[in-house]
Amino acid sequence: MGSENLFKPVLSSWLEQDGPQSDVVISSRVRLARNFKDWNFSGAGVELLARVREEFGTRDGFSFLAMGDLSVLERGMLVERHLISPEMMRRQEFGAVMVSDDERASVMFNEEDHIRIQCMAPGLQLEQVLNEAFVLDDELEINMPYAFDERLGYLTTCVTNVGTGLRASVMVHLPGLVATKQLQKTVEAIRRYGFVVRGMYGEGSRPASNIFQISNQVTLGKTELEIVQDLSDVMEQVIMQERVCRTKLKQTFHIAMEDRIFRAYGVLKHSRILAQKEAADAISDLRLGIQMGYVEHIPSQKVNELILFSQPAFLRRFAQRDMNELEEKVIRAAAIREILDTY
Repeated sequence: MGSENLFKPVLSSWLEQDGPQSDVVISSRVRLARNFKDWNFSGAGVELLARVREEFGTRDGFSFLAMGDLSVLERGMLVERHLISPEMMRRQEFGAVMVSDDERASVMFNEEDHIRIQCMAPGLQLEQVLNEAFVLDDELEINMPYAFDERLGYLTTCVTNVGTGLRASVMVHLPGLVATKQLQKTVEAIRRYGFVVRGMYGEGSRPASNIFQISNQVTLGKTELEIVQDLSDVMEQVIMQERVCRTKLKQTFHIAMEDRIFRAYGVLKHSRILAQKEAADAISDLRLGIQMGYVEHIPSQKVNELILFSQPAFLRRFAQRDMNELEEKVIRAAAIREILDTY
């Protein structure tokens, strides 16, 4: 497929299908933080970029992209695709990323650590993406060995990542818990099990439109498999609670819920001006309506397309020009209407 598709306004192929528990879980991701043996953990940026380009720049099935070779718009699209972090977007002097052709895997170079491997999949598939990350991890280490301590494990820039270097996370949609005011109690329970709740772009981002990222905090003292199994167990409980809340809403407030969902559909289908938050809130309600059976004529995968096309960088690529604030709102409404045109 190649890197040219990364910067086209199209949905990543892996997001065009549903995964296990996809009524609640949008996606699963694991990230492995690594540093190379015999390289300084900081200050090796330009030299390390040259080395990794030499070692990995022509890897089959992947595209190698240096941040300095990309425009601000292109870097923004990679963030919105969750292929790089917001921090990597700012590392244009010596940052780089290697992206698989199906966009399920990416490897960031010179972010906080020398290397950050991540793999993603739709629905709740943490063990699957962990195994995929392990395969890539082993292959990359053949070329450049990692910094590893027999007692501590993998050595990382931040002490919170020392050990496995693993961050496992799930992106979840929890409108039922929010609407029934059960979210805070659920978040507190999640934290007691050693996990943290953030916004959809991870650390530093705020939750919005009922979409949350749940991830582990501890990387030391447990194996990678134990971490993902613990998170999977916690997620099964969260999924059950969210489904109970949705059922309660449908049974107790059936007409009000139906009205809310079809108002949201009307906003998306017919608006001529749409702010990002208004669009995101309406998309959240539409997704809920599809999963609860109120809206049967729209495939659930279309919601992922709506989410992506409401983001600023994707809108600019869609419009093929820069826009002021009002123009962005007009183009957002037009893009969403086009997606829903046959629905």
